[in-house]
Amino acid sequence: MSARASILQKLRAAPRQALSRPDLAGHFQRFASQDDEIARLCHWAAMMRAVKTDILWTREAEWDAALLDWLAAHPQPSIVLSDTAHGRRLAQRLESVHNAPRIVWFDHEVDGWKAELFDIAAGFTAARCGIAATGTLALWPDEAEPRTMSLVPPLHIALFDAATLYPDFYSAMTAERWSDGMPTNALLISGPSKTADIQQTLAYGAHGPRELLVLALLPPHIAIHDVEGEA
Repeated sequence: MSARASILQKLRAAPRQALSRPDLAGHFQRFASQDDEIARLCHWAAMMRAVKTDILWTREAEWDAALLDWLAAHPQPSIVLSDTAHGRRLAQRLESVHNAPRIVWFDHEVDGWKAELFDIAAGFTAARCGIAATGTLALWPDEAEPRTMSLVPPLHIALFDAATLYPDFYSAMTAERWSDGMPTNALLISGPSKTADIQQTLAYGAHGPRELLVLALLPPHIAIHDVEGEA
């Protein structure tokens, strides 16, 4: 018998000890933030703004109008939208506005329109949830809204329901039931793309969008001035 076979035989014959499942919830509870909802929102916003993210606090009924006002002050020649409820809602708004960005629908095979895709100024997607501790958004790309939409255009506009802001990563994973099934490339973003690989000089836009705008939809019980004054 070879030495390898002998070792494997001994390993297989060794007595096995059943291990109890670790108490992950109890472990992470020790590090759970005691901040209230407003404090978490303000901390999340401060963390994101520290890395060059723009945040526009708004409401579910008003986010499209708020975005139009922002686009009037920050004109974009084009924007790529998805065939989703929020994509169609924004398109309807843009179509009624003079000098609005040209709408491009993400309804092509990528290989067939790369030249045009890489010339689009902005991409608009939804976020799955947020993580307060690290100032993070979780994106959940799918066929209707693929990763390319938030990766290629220089400006990424993310629609975020602030009611889905969780204190930490573990809380987000458990509350959103990520274990039930994840996309191929679930994504955590904490600002625009950035790198310091070259001469340790921080540069934005090296591996993705140079700018990130978050439309943060506040729940009705939180006043906008409560978070705007602190963030």
